[in-house]
Amino acid sequence: MSETLRVAIVGCGGIANGKHMPSLAKLKQVEMVAFCDIEVEKAEKAAAQYGTAEARVYEDYKELLEDASIDVVHVLTPNSSHAEISIAALEADKHVMCEKPMAKTSEEARQMVEAAKRTGKKLTIGYNNRFRPDSLHLHKLAQRGDLGEVYFAKAHAIRRRAVPTWGVFLDEEKQGGGPLIDIGTHALDLTLWLMDNYKPKAVMGSTYHKLGQKKDAANAFGPWDPEKFKVEDSAFGFITMENGATIVLESSWALNTLEVDEAKVSLSGTEAGADMKDGLRINGEEFGKLYTQKVDLGAGGVAFYDGNAESDADLEARLWIESIINDTEPLVKPEQAFVVTQILEAIYESAKTGKAVYLEDKVLA
Repeated sequence: MSETLRVAIVGCGGIANGKHMPSLAKLKQVEMVAFCDIEVEKAEKAAAQYGTAEARVYEDYKELLEDASIDVVHVLTPNSSHAEISIAALEADKHVMCEKPMAKTSEEARQMVEAAKRTGKKLTIGYNNRFRPDSLHLHKLAQRGDLGEVYFAKAHAIRRRAVPTWGVFLDEEKQGGGPLIDIGTHALDLTLWLMDNYKPKAVMGSTYHKLGQKKDAANAFGPWDPEKFKVEDSAFGFITMENGATIVLESSWALNTLEVDEAKVSLSGTEAGADMKDGLRINGEEFGKLYTQKVDLGAGGVAFYDGNAESDADLEARLWIESIINDTEPLVKPEQAFVVTQILEAIYESAKTGKAVYLEDKVLA
């Protein structure tokens, strides 16, 4: 494979402009050569800002995929089309970075994993919070065994009032849900990765639509339209794993609370505990005394870091592109992202039925 990868962007909205394209533009190994959006003016603007001189613009992703010279496709569309476009791109012999969450349903996510295996192309999901300095450092500690057996964890994704009012965030059909599938997915991915535990047994869940009907509500992004607020405003899950470990997942866009944390994790192990509540803190017991240590996360000394202050989005993009060039596994594996989607779906299902959802027999082949 050439040392320069030709990358296509499908979906030129907020996440493309806020994360993917700026990070890809910093990489010498990347040329952005194709841009697609159903609102073609968005694709045209992206091409003008980030594309090569001969970059092409498309309204239909199927036409884009006919270009055999494209090596990589970034799928940055609403959740409902993640699986369809990703599978088509894999089958068109492209490597795929799909923005989180992997898919609306676990069946769609399963089909994405199967397509990657069938085609031999690389597939990863945009869980960029793994690439933060605190996440990377804590992962290294956990892998070394400093925490012992992690048997209890909390996945935090709580906003007090920060309901996204643009795009399709409030559209259940296009997104599959609200804060649980939007930001809860990041917290859950971090938790499973740090625990290195991808074997869920049973899930209980609750979802609430208590504040979404308020008019002229206080909100970081301005008042929402109650008529368009079709998803939950908060959701909570209780997950038990096959080895007996327990995970509590909390997520909200709007909740009357002062405990605000997003994409953070608390871990309790047999040897020590850790949390991201006030920086990265490690707690434990030594010589009959309790201790709390706050980790200095300055550049240097963190996995993948060489002294440069590289953002999580930039590091995610660089390591993804390098995994293709060097033919190595991406940090975020599709099989892992499948389990995240599986648990989120189970929380929604449990909330509707009031019953536990058992996942032991629903593993990937």
